[in-house]
Amino acid sequence: MMFRSGPFMNTVVTLTPNPAIDVSTSVARLEPIRKLRCAQARRDPGGGGINVARVIDRLGGDVTAVYPVGGATGRLLRRLVDREGLRSVTVDVREETREDFTVLEESSGTQYRFVMPGPVLDDGEWQGCLYALGAVGTGAGVVVASGSLPLGVPDDFYARAARRALQLGARFVLDSSGAPFAAALSEAVYLVKPNLGELSRLVSAELSDDASCVDAARSLIAAGKAEIVALTLGHRGALLVTAEGAFRATPIAVKVISAVGAGDSFLGAMVWSLARGDSVLDAFKYGIAAGSAAVLAPGTELCRSQDVHRLLGEVVVESL
Repeated sequence: MMFRSGPFMNTVVTLTPNPAIDVSTSVARLEPIRKLRCAQARRDPGGGGINVARVIDRLGGDVTAVYPVGGATGRLLRRLVDREGLRSVTVDVREETREDFTVLEESSGTQYRFVMPGPVLDDGEWQGCLYALGAVGTGAGVVVASGSLPLGVPDDFYARAARRALQLGARFVLDSSGAPFAAALSEAVYLVKPNLGELSRLVSAELSDDASCVDAARSLIAAGKAEIVALTLGHRGALLVTAEGAFRATPIAVKVISAVGAGDSFLGAMVWSLARGDSVLDAFKYGIAAGSAAVLAPGTELCRSQDVHRLLGEVVVESL
């Protein structure tokens, strides 16, 4: 384990068990067999929790990112994180950190995203990530766990992280899917950010309209699985559901350059706002502004602070 900086006086700690280097480029047209001449590649540090931390840091929040690194790509990932001035704690693993890549087809404006599975972590390695979370999380107000789990990591990894956050006295925020997502909801989760497909699979129901989505979110809250559900709906906007009410945000009309990172930008801005003491509804508005700002940036760049604050005034939220 490598402690990158100190001392740690964190408001937010993010946990990314399966980080990546996100490579983005473009070609004139995708075709089989032929060599395709790509534009200059862009490389950004990636993985859900790292992206959330990048957004929080850009907005001026106090954040530390915890993530494993392995091999040459792991060393590059750490350099990319350091280049952004983001404070981090890394856990050394044997296998190479993954690379994901996004290709823009210029002729159609269509993006193609290729996501690799990542390394296999042994018991000591994934447990080291939880140890690192506990080591730096003292005093944190929020712990954010986000992204897929690498091979070798048990489905209850995020449930264990939620218990660790509770021991630290921090609120636990989760953005994941499938069995790890479901397992974590047996613990004390403050906020979850599923998309429509993830929530539909979780409740085993087709969610065809706002009413069914709100009912599904309220079922999680009533069962004590989460206090807040922030449901992202892509081009249809987002819903916020709490025990006190439900709200819909309509999407902001912007020119989409890249849809990559919109969800992470949404969550990062929400957490940043909550961590500084804003209301849940105000945090939701910041999330909408950041998600919209992310699509203005090319490749995997995520939202820019100035765009978030500029778009905040255009966010329209109505009570359901």
